[in-house]
Amino acid sequence: MTVESTAARKTTRRSSGTKRTASASTSTTKKTRARAAGATEPELVQLLTPEGERVQHPDYDIDLSAEELRGLYRDMVLSRRFDAEATSLQRQGELGLWASLLGQEAAQIGSGRALRDDDYVFPTYREHAVAWCRGVDPTNLLGMFRGVNNGGWDPSTNNFHLYTIVLGSQTLHATGYAMGITKDGADSAVIAYFGDGASSQGDVNESFVFSAVYNAPVVFFCQNNQWAISEPIEKQTRVPLYQRAAGFGFPGVRVDGNDVLACLAVTRSALERARRGEGPTLIEAYTYRMAAHTTSDDPTRYRRDAEREEWEAKDPIQRLKTYMENEGHADAAFFEELEAESEALGKHVREVVRAMPVPEHMAIFDNVYADGHALVDEERAQFAAYQASFEGGEAE
Repeated sequence: MTVESTAARKTTRRSSGTKRTASASTSTTKKTRARAAGATEPELVQLLTPEGERVQHPDYDIDLSAEELRGLYRDMVLSRRFDAEATSLQRQGELGLWASLLGQEAAQIGSGRALRDDDYVFPTYREHAVAWCRGVDPTNLLGMFRGVNNGGWDPSTNNFHLYTIVLGSQTLHATGYAMGITKDGADSAVIAYFGDGASSQGDVNESFVFSAVYNAPVVFFCQNNQWAISEPIEKQTRVPLYQRAAGFGFPGVRVDGNDVLACLAVTRSALERARRGEGPTLIEAYTYRMAAHTTSDDPTRYRRDAEREEWEAKDPIQRLKTYMENEGHADAAFFEELEAESEALGKHVREVVRAMPVPEHMAIFDNVYADGHALVDEERAQFAAYQASFEGGEAE
């Protein structure tokens, strides 16, 4: 269904004595109010309301079995538990940094489960749940953030590229890969993930140009979590992000990013469109970053607690749980078993990370240049002297 604002759905009775001009004025006021309300309740594709009610959509409907619904729920619960464990490990000094996905589980699991095995994924640095869908060992992600590897997985094994820290560059990689797929005659598709902040990067817009002109089989999946670190979405764009696609000549669609069913249906449709040779699609998953941008960020300095509370009521996991309970798709035993599995995952993650070696400080200078570099040698020597200054005494 398309979500409308409350103001847009209300009608008022007109008095028989009201003049035409007054009527026009009232109509204009109603439209203005509706637009204002629409700014906070945007029109988007939704199949599962925040209250856990199943609704229909004329273009993006989907029919899932009880087993499939339980699978999506399990994916989201375990992804959230892994993410929470990683955040705790960083706070304990076991990881250098962590970018939480809290609140974005539906967007990532829904889109991730829409992929075929032969499709290829280009992530940013927050797609932990998509990595889960692609079969990447979660502890490999933690090894990267601990500094003991540069990713730890072979991208060709899972068709899941290494994390990209540079904002937006992965969209160009995805577009080039998709153009190669076309030349190879394959019918697979590519998906590129990025955030609302990265949508303003030149690389992203250049990838839109190339993908449209060359009709590349790529889906651009933008997780609009409302904040580009400390910059709110209203300071990033004057139009909804999905509408930008029209200027490049391909379709865009906004989906409820906290609705795993809608994210699955919309992404599946876009991927099928790409495989048919109909070119790229931009999906804007309208969601919210419940945690900090990364563990080095303090969101209390730039956003209100009330804003988070509003989005907590739209929690993607709770809405699916409510729906399954109401429809009898899951019983108490299922949730209890999943809780036990969640605890086991958390324990496993802690044990693996704490068994990882402490990163070698000097290794940061290795492999910067293939043949060495005088400036790097100088920096290595300076850092070695700094490290040596702590030996045999306390740092001042």
